[in-house]
Amino acid sequence: MSLSQHINALLPQTQCTRCGYPDCAAYAQAIAASEAAINRCPPGGDEGIHRLAVLTGQPVTTLDPNHGHEGPRHVAVIDEAWCIGCTLCLPVCPTDAILGSNKRMHSVIEKHCTGCELCIPVCPVDCISLVNVTALKTGWKAWSPTQAEDARSRYAFHQIKQLRETRVQADRLEKKAEAVLADVAAHSRHTDSAVLDSKRTVIEAALARARARRLNN
Repeated sequence: MSLSQHINALLPQTQCTRCGYPDCAAYAQAIAASEAAINRCPPGGDEGIHRLAVLTGQPVTTLDPNHGHEGPRHVAVIDEAWCIGCTLCLPVCPTDAILGSNKRMHSVIEKHCTGCELCIPVCPVDCISLVNVTALKTGWKAWSPTQAEDARSRYAFHQIKQLRETRVQADRLEKKAEAVLADVAAHSRHTDSAVLDSKRTVIEAALARARARRLNN
């Protein structure tokens, strides 16, 4: 394994982004590249800093308060009486620990919730709260390697699912654009040929960009 992979294996995999990076793997890469200190992971706490110090050779320091504080593990709880089924919390949950569908009550699978808190700010009715499930245990005393590995694998699947959904949506939009391009006049209230030609040029350019992005991905 590379250094960043070894570092990532020592992180709790909550994917909470409190370190300032989009996920644990990105933070690990930053540490490996000497672009980030090892004291920016509140879920790992002091124990996590010591583990990273041993691996990287960086000195042990206290947790950077700008990124949070070590504390007990929490899980999200949804007040079903207030949940409106908007689904905004579903895509942001890094481990797909929230079950629900449009206009249906949502619920949290406790064993898969990492307590990342990412679902809280997106809830428009503030029906999500956090519950302490480890009492006074904090950091790695409140989290196990088995739980971290489960979170890591679920996050990997979440990323694949999100990418697939993005591609499906992109394909849908591309087909719609192609249908419009095939007969611009039928999809426009304008009859002026110059206006229609301008619209055709815009659509062709948008399709070209979309196809280029797909090839690059």
